[in-house]
Amino acid sequence: MTVRGVAIVTDSTAYLPKDLVQQYQVHVVPNVVNWGTQTYRDGIDIQSTEFFERLRKDAVQPTTAVASIGEFREVYARAAEDAQAVVGIHLSAKLSGTFSAAEQARALLPEQQIKILDSSATAMALGFVVLAAARAAAEGKSQAEVVAAAEATIPAVGLVFTVETLEYLRRGGRIGGAQAFLGGLLDMKPILELRDGRVEPVERVRTKRKALDRVLEIIAEKTAGKSPVRLATLHAAAPQEAGALLAAAKQRLNAAESILSEVSPTVAVHTGPGTVGLAYCAGR
Repeated sequence: MTVRGVAIVTDSTAYLPKDLVQQYQVHVVPNVVNWGTQTYRDGIDIQSTEFFERLRKDAVQPTTAVASIGEFREVYARAAEDAQAVVGIHLSAKLSGTFSAAEQARALLPEQQIKILDSSATAMALGFVVLAAARAAAEGKSQAEVVAAAEATIPAVGLVFTVETLEYLRRGGRIGGAQAFLGGLLDMKPILELRDGRVEPVERVRTKRKALDRVLEIIAEKTAGKSPVRLATLHAAAPQEAGALLAAAKQRLNAAESILSEVSPTVAVHTGPGTVGLAYCAGR
């Protein structure tokens, strides 16, 4: 399958809704959840619903890993089979070795026209970059033009979210500057953002409700004066809160596109249940 000459590859942390994956024929490399002696491919061997059910009950905490170089090579080779060129877009290299693994796989396919990009993002912030590339490819753009569309979108995307606890980020080593929030008042809800490819603190508020209101305020500030605005939720086993936040944001910001999306198990390992936020793409 091709997308008019240029095939698009991403990884499962983008958590693009399945209908968009199918519509744009995006190839997805599944990252890995290790749970005790078992290994699961993200979104294939384990889905979000069953992941969170087990996370709440299991005394053993899962960890994550990048897919093997062999799996990356297999996905990229499959993408290149019927395409003139391939563009791969992956989560932030500052959060994971996924980008490096994709580059190593590309080196194993020297005969193929493959370009790999670091999105400096994850979740649907990454997803919006992938969609920009996929839509350019669907319009028949060249590999260089598809790359340009993705690179122009990277600075236009962002992610703001709140978590129930920082413990999961701390355990996974993804806490970044939010380390400063550890040891604070237990009833305070941290608001975090993805900044320069890392998870960084924004502020703390008293309740989850106020945290979600503040997430919307911050998104409104970041997208002010920019059009169109595209929005997508980030949520981990909190669909009702995410849906309400997306509806309010869509109305307030007159969003051109709105997507109700979860986070994949390999992201949820590091954020924990109850995480809710918004990804945005503004001006693209």
